[in-house]
Amino acid sequence: MTGLSRRRFLQGLAGVGAGVLSGCGGLPFFWGAKAHVVVVGGGFGGATAAKYLRLLNANIQVTLIEPKAKYITCPGSNWLFAGLTGLDQLTVDYQALQDKYGIKLLIDRVSSLDAGQRRLRLAGGQSVSYDRLIMSPGIDFRWDTMAGYDQAAAEQFPHAWQAGPQTLMLARQLQAMPDGGVVLLAVPVDPYRCPPGPYERASMMAYWLKKHKPRSKILILDAKRSFSKQALFEAGWTKHYGYGTANSLIEWHSLADNPLLELDKPNRVLTSEFGDRFRGDVLNIIPPQTAAHIALQQGLADSTGWCPVRPLTGQSLFDDFIHVIGDAAHYAPIPKSAFAANSEAKACALAVTSLLNQTPVPEAHWLNTCYSLIAPDHGISVAGVYKLDAADAIAPVKGAGGVSARADAQVAAAEADYTRAVYRNLIADTFG
Repeated sequence: MTGLSRRRFLQGLAGVGAGVLSGCGGLPFFWGAKAHVVVVGGGFGGATAAKYLRLLNANIQVTLIEPKAKYITCPGSNWLFAGLTGLDQLTVDYQALQDKYGIKLLIDRVSSLDAGQRRLRLAGGQSVSYDRLIMSPGIDFRWDTMAGYDQAAAEQFPHAWQAGPQTLMLARQLQAMPDGGVVLLAVPVDPYRCPPGPYERASMMAYWLKKHKPRSKILILDAKRSFSKQALFEAGWTKHYGYGTANSLIEWHSLADNPLLELDKPNRVLTSEFGDRFRGDVLNIIPPQTAAHIALQQGLADSTGWCPVRPLTGQSLFDDFIHVIGDAAHYAPIPKSAFAANSEAKACALAVTSLLNQTPVPEAHWLNTCYSLIAPDHGISVAGVYKLDAADAIAPVKGAGGVSARADAQVAAAEADYTRAVYRNLIADTFG
């Protein structure tokens, strides 16, 4: 990022985030009785929305519905492959949201939604009514794009794109691979959760392999022609992993015109449309993605598989009383990241509070920053600020954000420190 230090930019991000919610703590509340807002999904979008609704107006009754009592964060999960963290360090709970903010937590799963009656039915049998509903259900996977790769096959060849047991499985497969083995990392088309994620994952795997199995190789088989922060990743791979040489730990192959079509499970082979065969010892296949099943089931998604919304309020185009945020929603050009979900949640919470008050919804700004580690002492980032343009579409703010500058080792190490600090701050802001 030219002309702006990383520290100053992060301070700027904090200032903009505060500005989105400035002056809202004393909003009057004119609802005749306590309004009830239900939030479905306890990730970075849903947990943030629940918390900030209560911060904006403590008279709003907030119920958070989440099937898991503890949440394992996808951000930071790639670091596990390098031996830099573990699942315990990536696990958070909802205790602070209950104790500090008075949010009611229901550990359950939504089985059906009656939008006309504004009522949810839970798998445990409970019925929950709402005045407004915020959906932040996350992603699901398309299992119809590669013959031989389905949900059952993913138990043998994990995607690990929802952090948890599959993350550990993939790490153990990497550790068990012989020196000189090959990792196939298949990357889907856009859009998908965390665009830089596959390339950070390759970096973290390469870091571990360099130390323990240096004759091995990672082949990135990419359905795209280019990828997020490509120049920065490739520069880092060149520095640390011999990228571009015969002994490189990482190779990147664009298969945009030659997509992968089939998995031969017994032989661990991926075959492309042109008949190219890629054999690996470890296969990390990341499927194309859609909004989570509950969003599709309830008709909140369009033909793209994602949920279209009115950006200012997050309201679904199909139901004014349902708001959709996070990875499931279409907020393009904002990428699908945890930081973006946190930002969308704050804007949505402010909009919901305003709608309940029957007051104008303030102008919204959204923020995103995606930090990635190439090595423990080498971080890179991309950041952006967004607002509505004259056509009420989301557009980047010119001159704000940008990518890391190619810099010396000291700057790269500072970026690595920022990477970890941003993760800690995001956890604290969402769940603390």
